[in-house]
Amino acid sequence: MSKPFFITTAIDYTNGAPHIGHAYEKVLADVIARYHRLKGGEVFFLTGVDQHGQKVQQSAEKQGVAPQQFVDDITKKFIALWQKLDISYDRWAATTDPLHKTCVQEILQRLFDEGQLYKAKQGGYYSVRQEQFLTDKERNAEGEFGPEWGEVEFREEENYYFKLAEHKDWLLAFIDSHENYITPAFRRSELRNAVDRLAGDLCISRPKSRLTWGIGFPFDPGFVTYVWFDALVNYISFAGYDPKSKTQDPKFTALWPALHVIGKDIMIPAHGVYWPIMLKALGFTDEQIPPLLVHGWWNIAGEKMSKSTGNIVDPDALADKYGNEALRYYLMSDIATGKDADFSEERLVQRYNTDLANSLGNLLNRTLNMAQRYRSGKLAPKTEVAGAPDFASTLAAYRAQFEGTVSNSAPAYSIHLALGEAMSSASLCNQLIESVAPWKLAKDPAQADLLDAVLYTLAESLRIIAILISPVLPKAAQNIFAQLNWDKPFSLADATWGGLPDGHTVGSPTPLFPRIEEPKA
Repeated sequence: MSKPFFITTAIDYTNGAPHIGHAYEKVLADVIARYHRLKGGEVFFLTGVDQHGQKVQQSAEKQGVAPQQFVDDITKKFIALWQKLDISYDRWAATTDPLHKTCVQEILQRLFDEGQLYKAKQGGYYSVRQEQFLTDKERNAEGEFGPEWGEVEFREEENYYFKLAEHKDWLLAFIDSHENYITPAFRRSELRNAVDRLAGDLCISRPKSRLTWGIGFPFDPGFVTYVWFDALVNYISFAGYDPKSKTQDPKFTALWPALHVIGKDIMIPAHGVYWPIMLKALGFTDEQIPPLLVHGWWNIAGEKMSKSTGNIVDPDALADKYGNEALRYYLMSDIATGKDADFSEERLVQRYNTDLANSLGNLLNRTLNMAQRYRSGKLAPKTEVAGAPDFASTLAAYRAQFEGTVSNSAPAYSIHLALGEAMSSASLCNQLIESVAPWKLAKDPAQADLLDAVLYTLAESLRIIAILISPVLPKAAQNIFAQLNWDKPFSLADATWGGLPDGHTVGSPTPLFPRIEEPKA
């Protein structure tokens, strides 16, 4: 039996409403999960929310509500949006869940018992935004802490520290020996340089005298857990990891490791430094360190979106305005995984109209209309037509292109390339219609076999295209299948020629992608 595919996203911090970056990450992970299901494999897709931390406590105090109520209200917004965007996760992780709390506390106790934690009084500069102490390594060339750290203040207090630095050499060697640890590959040197600069250990506690909203230390009631040390554990706590057991449950070992889908802003230090060292300290082997798929940002005119500048894009409003599949298609087609891109509502509309309405939607409408008009919807798969050598060669080349599309779907998570292949196939079908003019063939009884071949080619092509786009556009795919009267369970293996049988009857067309009217300048 093959190993299940385990995929996770970074859990979303519940100190604000979801924005377009959250939506992109979830859709990306969802498409990858659906693609693996399409291949016939078992999938475990984990996502959720990070609910603790000083910023949450402060925001709740400003609103005059309890922290739990504050995070519950925001969590509802995330869940509602993921339902609206058809995110097909299998398990929901919330860091206030008792299961997670127990796992974190047992990990803390184990690391303390094994001498991986120690208590010390230290003074240092503290980033309020990142909720962590900084070292001189975080200063820029001018000797200042950059704007990425937000407000920085000096603090002196007693805390618990995790022995991070003693694992530095191991992590450097691991990065050097595991080329596939990070995708895209250009992030590898960036991470290695960050690890090479690593100095000092990680403060993993906060005194309850200034922070109460967190997971309490099991061996010292005066402290709660640093939010990042808490949040990262979700990847194993909700997958069934038992910190007390040296021999893990087969259900956990069957799943782990997971593919972590994260943004570039949290690769360093959380996921690329803290997390692998935490796992190493818990006894995870090199083969059990999870790979990272690091995506870029959606910017506005080259600038990062931020609340302070007021350029945040609301995915909930976009889905209501244009439909969830229009948004899913844009997010997957207009960015190369791992790189940054500029968000443009105009581009969303243009891509929808050009690729979906004008090309794919128009192809479905024309094909079914002609099949109904000329053959009452009944198909006859003629594959060899005498007297039409040019058409035969065109058809052969067309099928070869489809085979290439199937075998190269989502290479290295390049979803935009796979979508491009599927849409190119739709364009090729529309070109075929224009070149052979079925309306002319229908007037000549001697061309009946050629007309049958064309109609079958178009309908069968639509069936295969629907399979290929189903991870990105699940509802549109089902709509195409319904109009083709093809209601069988399907997998990627079904994206081969000949699925529609001789004599199959297709349905009548209904609008699949109504055009969006672009605002006039």
